[in-house]
Parts: sequence; C-alpha cells; structure tokens
Amino acid sequence: MAHPTPPEHLGLATLATRAFRGEALEPLARSLEARVGQDPMDAGAMLDLGLIRELLFHPKEGLAWQARALERQRVFRIPAPRREGLRLLMFVAPGEIMANVPVQFLLQDSDVRLDLAFVLPDRPLPAPLPDHDLAMVGIAESDENRPLLASLAAALRGWPRPVLLDPSRVPLLARDRLWRELEDGPGLRVPPTVRLLRGDLERLAGDRTPLGQLLPGGSYPLLLRPTGSHAGRGLEKVDHPAALAAYLADSRADTYYLTSFVDYRSGDGLYRKYRVTLIEGRPFLCHMALAPHWMLHYLNAGMVEHAERRAEEARAFATFDQDFARRHTEAFRHLHQRLGLEYLGLDCGETPDGRLLVFEADTAMVVHAMDPADLFPYKPPQMARVFRAFRELLQRRAGGARERA
Repeated sequence: MAHPTPPEHLGLATLATRAFRGEALEPLARSLEARVGQDPMDAGAMLDLGLIRELLFHPKEGLAWQARALERQRVFRIPAPRREGLRLLMFVAPGEIMANVPVQFLLQDSDVRLDLAFVLPDRPLPAPLPDHDLAMVGIAESDENRPLLASLAAALRGWPRPVLLDPSRVPLLARDRLWRELEDGPGLRVPPTVRLLRGDLERLAGDRTPLGQLLPGGSYPLLLRPTGSHAGRGLEKVDHPAALAAYLADSRADTYYLTSFVDYRSGDGLYRKYRVTLIEGRPFLCHMALAPHWMLHYLNAGMVEHAERRAEEARAFATFDQDFARRHTEAFRHLHQRLGLEYLGLDCGETPDGRLLVFEADTAMVVHAMDPADLFPYKPPQMARVFRAFRELLQRRAGGARERA
C-alpha cells in the first residue's frame, strides 16, 4: 500500500519560539481559523491552533482543537528545516504539551523529517504509516500515558525499523519509581518519594499516622505536590504537620507525591540547579540556574537581571565536561544503565557532601535554543553541540540509513 503524505503543521518548537521572542500569535491563529473555515478537514491547521491556544494559556480550548484534528487525521508531518536527510517517525499521545517529548526543539535547523503518529486509547496504530528510517517513542511518563505506553510496547515488538525509548522503560521515570531504581547508585542522592492519597496526608497532618510509616526515612521539612504537576505548580515545602494541614486546605487534588526536602545550598547560600541531557549516557549541560530560593526554575532565577549569574552559567558551560560531568561520572553511568533510555533529561543539583542530587528525570523536558544570544552568547554553541549529538544518535540508531542531504 502506498504511504500517504501526512498533512503538514508548524509544530511546537516553531510556535513556542515565536511566542518566547515576543511575536503575537493571535494573527496567526486567525489565519489558521480562516483556513479551517475554508476547509473543515484541514487537520494540520487545527493541530497548530491547539498548540497556539495552549501557549496563550487556554489549555481547554487547545485540547478541543487537538481533538477536532485527531477526529480527521492521526499522522502529521513537520518537514525537515534543511534538505531532508533522515526520516523519523515519533509516536505521541493526545494531551497538553508536556504529554510528549518536545523533540522538534532538538531538530531545529536539521535535515530530519519528523512524522508524528498519535496513539489513542483502545485504538490500533494508524495505518498505513509513512516510511521511516527509525521510530521513537515520544510518549512521556504520566498516569494518563501509562496505558498508551503499555499498548505501544506490545505493538512495537518486532518493529521493522530501530526504535528509540523503549515504552516498557519510560514508566521507570515516575517519581515514586525513580528513587527505587537509583537509590543505591554510587555518588547519587535520590530522596525516597511516595504516592499518597489525600486521606493518607490528612491522617499524617492530624498526627494519626507516623511519617516513617508512609515515607521511608522521612522527616520534616517535606515537599508535596499533586501527581501530574510540572514546573513547580502546586509544589510546596511544609515544615510541620500544621503547615501540611494548611496546604491540604488550599489544594483539591486526590493524589500527591511526598518526599523529604534536601537542602542543596552551596557554601555561599545560593541554590544551583542544572538541566542535563543524557544522550546514550553522555551528559550535556543545557542550563544552570542559581538563586537564593530553593524552588528554583530557570525562569524565576533572575538570570536575565543578574549578569553575575549569567557569568557563572557561562563558566559552568565551559568547564562542564572536565568538572561537573567528571565529578559525577559514576552517577551518570549508573543512572544510564538502570534506566536504559537513549535520551533523557535530568534536573539535578549537588548535595553539600558532593553527591549528584536528582530532582526529576523525564524524556519530556524542554531543551531549547530560544534564549537571546546577546544576553546568553555562550548558549548557542553549547546547544548546537547538544542538537548535533542528538542527530548523531539518530543516525547511529538508524543503522546506516541512507543520507540524502
């Protein structure tokens, strides 16, 4: 059977970059809506509209556009930015942006054609699929995605092309499983994390259940977040049972992740958090943020406002291979061997005693080159290294697929 040409769409990286750099997306949205008005089967325009609405903080509207697109089409194409050299098919899940690996950021200005095939609950894979040199599982770990990962693991047995990111191993990245996989690793600190129902926490807050009975080795202060939350949404540090009770009074989630807080301040009183990608086990620094507060994200660290923080990040980029990566060689090796994923993002820090402190591991972390080069001149060369390493990974795993570039 001939392979149909999927409808093209702009994709997340293109749209997010425009938004990040201050371009108004509403005119583009109106243009896409006009396309749909002229052609109600224009699924590519609908999918882009869904992304735009989510980027403009209207997630429900975005998911509605996505659902309309998937009623009409389940495979979409993002053409290679340069002359096509490699064909990558990625299996993805419906949902918000964090539901999948944002691989297009890694492929900007590359020769890789990206086809996205949506996997839907209780449905066979779309067929026929475009021909490809290798496939990749883009579905990230989450409660909603676990059934899709399980069904995809069965569907990909004996797949005729190489496959990246074994769907049976992606669930190991769940917060309450990751520490069990890594807790005995050399030079690693991964604090125990447990998944608890609201009632469990209410009993803990009322001193009706000992903390150690719920969280191995647990002690206050604790970190608490709803399951499924990202980017610090709903994350709080509670120092005693009364603070836990106050947190629950303001939260309406049914399930939570609970872990002990690890104070990772350096000697100067600042916290430092690193985003690292592991590409076939080799670590690459993608950003480093530092600030005087523990809930540290790149966007709340004041990196734009503080030249001295950017200067330290620049030094971290310049010395990473010989310093940070070398100090934690055994920790990174253990982590790669235990998780068995060719591509992985890590948010991590260092404990005062020098261990690698792992906050989170996920295939869906955003790794990008959107920061302005005038403020962050050290980033474009480093991110080019990351993107090149990822492209080389694809080529190696494609098994000598014919280069057409």
